[in-house]
Amino acid sequence: MSTTLEVLPGQRPAAVTAPAVDIVVPVYNEEGDLEASVRRLHEYLATSFPLAARITIADNASTDATPFIAQRLADELADLHVVRLPEKGRGRALRTAWAASDAGVLAYMDVDLSTDLNALLPLVAPLLSGHSDLAIGTRLAGSARVLRGPKRELISRCYNTILHAVLATHFSDAQCGFKAIRADVARRLLPQVEDDAWFFDTELLVLAQRAGMRIHEVPVDWVDDPDSRVDIVATAIADLKGVARLARVPANQIVRFAAIGIASTLAYVVLYAGLRLAMAAQLANALALLVTAVVNTAANRRMTFDVRGRANAMRHQLQGLGVFGIALAITAGSLAVLNAASAHPSRPAEIAVLITANLVATAVRFVLLRRAFTRSQP
Repeated sequence: MSTTLEVLPGQRPAAVTAPAVDIVVPVYNEEGDLEASVRRLHEYLATSFPLAARITIADNASTDATPFIAQRLADELADLHVVRLPEKGRGRALRTAWAASDAGVLAYMDVDLSTDLNALLPLVAPLLSGHSDLAIGTRLAGSARVLRGPKRELISRCYNTILHAVLATHFSDAQCGFKAIRADVARRLLPQVEDDAWFFDTELLVLAQRAGMRIHEVPVDWVDDPDSRVDIVATAIADLKGVARLARVPANQIVRFAAIGIASTLAYVVLYAGLRLAMAAQLANALALLVTAVVNTAANRRMTFDVRGRANAMRHQLQGLGVFGIALAITAGSLAVLNAASAHPSRPAEIAVLITANLVATAVRFVLLRRAFTRSQP
C-alpha cells in the first residue's frame, strides 16, 4: 500500500524500490475523471505492461475533492504515490514530480487518458534502451488515428506550424499530453526550463532539440475529451509569449507587432464581412487580405522595425506581397478544409476559421518581415 507524499520544491520523498518508469498524471480540479482514469491506468500497468511502473498523481493546488480522491486511491492501490503542490501549474507539477522521482524513465499523460495506453511501451522503450533521450506521442503523423473536432485540429496544426516557422522545430506535435524523458536527461534540462504552465512541454522539447538530443516520436490513437478544462485563448496567448521568449525577440517588437496585427485582423474581418455580401468566400478573403497586407507591411516597417525613409520601401512592399502569398495560401487552405467538412458553413464559422488561420500567417509574417527589415538596416 502506498502513501501520499507532500512534496514541495527542493524536497524528495524517502527512498523506495525504484521502478523502471514513473508515470506522472498532473491534475487540477479533476474530481470527475480522476478515479476512473487512475484505476484504468493501474489495471493496464498490472496486466498489460511488462515493466515495473509507478503512478504519481501530481495535484497542483486543486480546490475540489481531487486531493481526497487521490489520497483514497493511494491508500488502496500499490505503486501509486501522490504529490501535492500549493501552487497551480501543470509544468510546475511535472517538474516537481520528475525531480523527486527515482525511476530511470519519467513519463506523463493527461488524466483523461485520451491517448491509447498501448502506445506507452513504444514510448518508453527507446529511452530504456538508450536509443533516444526524449519521446513524444504525435497526433499529426500520417499513421496516427485521431478523433477530435475541426476547431481543435486546426488550432493544433496552427500552433505546430508557428513553432516550425519561428523556432525551426523538427518535432511534429508539441502539445500531445503523452511524453517521456530519461531521468538523466531531465536532470540536465529541467533547470533550464522557465515555464511552469502549459508551455512547459514546448520549451523542454525546444531546449532538447537545441542541445542535439534525440527525440523519438510515436504515432498515437487519440480521442478528444469534450470536457477539457483548458482555456484555449489564455493558453494560446501564453504559448505565443513563450515562443517569442525562446526566439529571443525584443519585447518592444512583439508588443508593436501584436498591436498592428490585432488592428490588421479587425480591419480584415470588417473588409471580409463586407465583401462577402457581394462575392464568394475565397475572393473576399483574397481582396481583404491584400488590402490589409499592404497597410500591415507599411505599419510594421515604420513602427515595429523602425525602418524609415523611401530607401528600399518598394522592395519591402514586394517582400510583403510575398508574405501575402503565404498568408493567402494558409487562409484559402483553411477555407477549403472548412468547406470540405461542411457543405454550407455559417458565416461566423468562416470568420472564426479565418481568424485562426491569420494567427498562423501573422507568426510567419513576423519572422519573414523581421529578417527582411533587419537585413536592410546598416
